[in-house]
Amino acid sequence: MKIGHIDINNPISLAPMEDVTNLPFRLICKRLGADIVYTEFTSSEALIRDIPRALHKIEVAEEERPVAIQIFGGVERSMEGAAQKAEEFNPDFIDINCGCWVKNHVARGEGAALLKDLPQFEKIVKSTVKATKLPVTVKTRLGWDQENIVILDVARMVEAVGAKALTVHCRVRTQGHQGQADWDWLTKIKKVVSIPVFGNGDVTTPEDVKRMLDTGCDGVMIGRGAISNPWIFKQAKHYLKTGTLLPDPTLEEKIDLCIEHLKLSVKYRGLRYGVVPFRKHYAGYLKGLPNIAQLRSDLMQMVELDQIIDRLHRFVKESRLHV
Repeated sequence: MKIGHIDINNPISLAPMEDVTNLPFRLICKRLGADIVYTEFTSSEALIRDIPRALHKIEVAEEERPVAIQIFGGVERSMEGAAQKAEEFNPDFIDINCGCWVKNHVARGEGAALLKDLPQFEKIVKSTVKATKLPVTVKTRLGWDQENIVILDVARMVEAVGAKALTVHCRVRTQGHQGQADWDWLTKIKKVVSIPVFGNGDVTTPEDVKRMLDTGCDGVMIGRGAISNPWIFKQAKHYLKTGTLLPDPTLEEKIDLCIEHLKLSVKYRGLRYGVVPFRKHYAGYLKGLPNIAQLRSDLMQMVELDQIIDRLHRFVKESRLHV
C-alpha cells in the first residue's frame, strides 16, 4: 500500500477523532504500533483565519510519522487555503473529512453532507488536490442513507480527481455510530478503483482487523476501539503475524501507560489543559479493573500531576494486597 512516499503492507491506522486524537494520544498509539496516525479533524474556515486552537490541533511531531492532517469544509476556496496552511506544518499527507455525520457540520454543507451533493464533493476534492504538493486522501461513508448508497461512484470520482487513497466508514450518515458496519462494501470498492482503500467501523479486536483485511481492503483504520484499548495496534500485528492472541495488559501495564499518556498531555498542553481534559481517558485505562469507584472519584477531583500519579501508584499497591 503506497501513499506518496509511505509504503506499508496492511497498515493499521488510528482514526481522526475530535477531542481524542491530539498529539499525546497519537504518540501513545504510535508507540504501541499504529502505522499511520491522523490529527483531529480541523475546520478549513478556522485554519484560513489562523484561529490559534485550530492551528494547535494540526501541530505534528517527528516521532509520530507518518502522520496526516485531516481538514473539513464545504467551500473550495477555504479548503484550498486550509490545505496550504496544513502543508506549512509538514505532515506526510492531507486527509479530507467527507463523512462526519454530526448535525451542525452537515447543516453547513460539510462532512457527510457532501454525500448528497456529489458535484460539490468532486469540486472539494479536486480543488484541495490542486492546492497542495502533498498527497491528498479522502475519508467518507457509504452514503447518506440506506436508499442512497453512492460509495462506488464516490470512489471512482475521488480517484479520477487525484486522491491517493480512500477510507470508508462502512455505515451511512443516518446511522451515526448505530447498527452494524457493512464491510461487504469494501470488496466491491476494491473492484472499481486502484488506489488504496482503508476500512473503518466496528474494529475492536485483533480478529476484527484480520477479518476486515480479508475483504481485500489495503488497510484498517481503528477509531473508538483504540480509545479504551490503545494496545490494539500491537495486539493486531501480533495476531496477523502469529495467529495467536497476546494476553490482556496487566494492571501495572494499564496504570503505567495511563501515567505515560498523562505526562505527555501535560508536556504538550501544559498543566491546566493537560490534566482536566485528560479525565475522559480514565474510563478507558481503568476499564475492567476491580474496585475503581473511589479511584475514579478521586482522579476527577485532582488537578496536580504529582498528586494524580501518587494516587494511581497507591491504587496498584492496594490492588496487590488484595490479590
